[in-house]
Amino acid sequence: MLKMLYHQTREKRKVATLRTEHELKDCSRQVETRINKVTWLPAARWLPLALLLSMSLFVLWMQLALAPYIFQPLPLGSIQPLGWTNDQLKLMADGLAGHQYDFYHLVHQSPWIGGNSEYSVLNEGLPYWFNGLVPLAYGLNDSRLIAQVEDATEYIVAHQWEDGWLGPEAPADRDLWARYPLFLGLIQLVEADNTQANRVVPAMYTFIDLMHSMLVENTGLTQIWGRVRFPDMLISLQWLYESYPLGNQTMMLDTMSLLESRGFDWSSYWTEDNFIFVDLDTIQDDIDGGSPRFPFVHGVNAAQGLKAGATIYRYTGNDSILQNNRNGVNWTFSYHGDVAGSIIGDERETGLGSNRGSELCTAVETMYSMSYLYHTLGDNYFADRCERAAFNALPVSITADHWARQYLAVASEPYAKPLSEENPFWNVGDLGIIYGLEPNYPCCTVNMPQGLPKFLSASFVQIGDNGLGHALLGPAQVSFTTNVVTDIVITCTTNYPFSPVLYYNVTTTSPFTFYLRVPLWSVLDNSSITVNNNRAIPLTPDPRTGMMPVLLGFGTSAVTYTIGANVRVEQRANSTIAVYHGAILYALDVGQIVTTLPNSLYNASYSNASPYDTSAPLIPNEVHDFAFKNTESWNMAIDISSLTFHTTFNNATEPALKNPIFDYQAPPTYISGKGCEVDWPLYNGLPAPLPALPEGVRHRSCTGNVTDVILRPYGSLKNHMAELPTVDLSIS
Repeated sequence: MLKMLYHQTREKRKVATLRTEHELKDCSRQVETRINKVTWLPAARWLPLALLLSMSLFVLWMQLALAPYIFQPLPLGSIQPLGWTNDQLKLMADGLAGHQYDFYHLVHQSPWIGGNSEYSVLNEGLPYWFNGLVPLAYGLNDSRLIAQVEDATEYIVAHQWEDGWLGPEAPADRDLWARYPLFLGLIQLVEADNTQANRVVPAMYTFIDLMHSMLVENTGLTQIWGRVRFPDMLISLQWLYESYPLGNQTMMLDTMSLLESRGFDWSSYWTEDNFIFVDLDTIQDDIDGGSPRFPFVHGVNAAQGLKAGATIYRYTGNDSILQNNRNGVNWTFSYHGDVAGSIIGDERETGLGSNRGSELCTAVETMYSMSYLYHTLGDNYFADRCERAAFNALPVSITADHWARQYLAVASEPYAKPLSEENPFWNVGDLGIIYGLEPNYPCCTVNMPQGLPKFLSASFVQIGDNGLGHALLGPAQVSFTTNVVTDIVITCTTNYPFSPVLYYNVTTTSPFTFYLRVPLWSVLDNSSITVNNNRAIPLTPDPRTGMMPVLLGFGTSAVTYTIGANVRVEQRANSTIAVYHGAILYALDVGQIVTTLPNSLYNASYSNASPYDTSAPLIPNEVHDFAFKNTESWNMAIDISSLTFHTTFNNATEPALKNPIFDYQAPPTYISGKGCEVDWPLYNGLPAPLPALPEGVRHRSCTGNVTDVILRPYGSLKNHMAELPTVDLSIS
């Protein structure tokens, strides 16, 4: 057994290996000594040596085991989409995400699969796409997309370099970063289809062996991305460590430690001495691209880094870093978060300005980090944050048919059109807010597929030995076997988040505990659970996790879960507010006119070939660039006392949602109210941040007549006003 535990250790890891072997021997001696000292069990001194060794190995295993998840994620493929989630994933499959491999030069002609088209020296285009397409393909069980995944995997593995390197780079040009999203895709692939393990896992370990050597020699991290985004690779290494260790435990732990030591120290950044609480525009000279703090405030880095402490904790057991991680999440959203659940960062974080943007890349990475943190640490706040981004920040940046996307979404965005060269952003061009195939920068095109598919795969979790929980709410079906119960099937039929009611049909062969997550925003007095139409159960969720246990017997049970919600207002910067109902952000509907833009707008400055290069495969007819313009006044303030929530649903009937649900005026809910125009100038092409009101003054003054206003779900309004000033019309 000892040989099996260490048989793949290489000469360059001899010191670490010897250290672990000595620890094993010491552990064995300690166990034997302790047994011999148990005077009330004298027979123990004659226990067989095999038993002593087994106990010794058990103690070593306990020392080497990773810290467990609070909520164990289920294998990819265990959860199938239903309802509007299924509609959205099919739109993805039929849109850009599902066809990039067919025509988009940065995927179809990627150097990872024998082409020569890439947008930067990072060679991250295809790995980003792969990381998202795997959960989309297997979430839908779509044979066409699965074939794309398998085709790309076959090429990459077959062309692994003799020294173990995966990717197109020659030895002199190698940087580890792009392997991180590739590995996240590969572990999902093996999880969904374990027949892939024989091909994929050896290739991964051969690469890891090389990566370990590079880290020992302090090479392979020539760019900041690999140093700042190392938590993504820790996740993959830990998955292999637990699922396919193959005797590599020592080397894997050492590699994790090396990645952390070579990487940027997120835990130290999340301290009062180092975290940047102010608007970064006010200290721009101190936080430009060459600043030592810049890696932490790059928007996408910030989103990916939010899970750093939890990934380190899992392999070190050092829980002292977790409070810093929690501080980092709370501070990031408090001082740099946008209204839709993402992080304001038009390449670099700013403050809370409503005319600054959030990248689509940042939204999907925020979702992934928040779901990982909820699984690992169990704080309900993380799950709420994941849902907010999933239902708002993600859909607002993608057209309803999923054929075009934004680079930046802006809270105060009455139009999404080309701006002048003078725009309010830190480092984004004048096409940053239009919708298209490749506005401003290509990374969001290849990275956007991971958002909703990973949300789906994280939605149900195992809790303990005999429990399943619905962690991220929405329509889905899960089929799973716990450590105790076989053949559990849970079907959740719901229009959530557009409806407060979730209906579950649960079939099981034995009793088990079903857990339902209760969001922090819920109104408990108006919330309830009923089982088989019996008396309603009041909600008393766990105060930290939000999970509410429901004990179900064998057979089939019908569970109805109702979540109470009210219109609520959150304060934003400069005396403005944002309006929510449940998990949905509501924004002012300013009318919408859609204009098709000429594809010639692209200047191909970010890649070595235009996305509309005629030498590439035929571009689908659906691919266009679009502008969205308002037809109504956008400079409105609202009277929050007049806000009223409306829904076309009633308690008896909930018809299927429109498809696509995030099309203009498609959602079945809206908020009505009263408002008026106020003085609100433009700044560099977008509404300027309003000045804060003087102390003691709570509302703006009207400059126009009082009128009716309608607020609709933010994700369905591609042009909108989501941060609004207030007026008090009772005194006008």
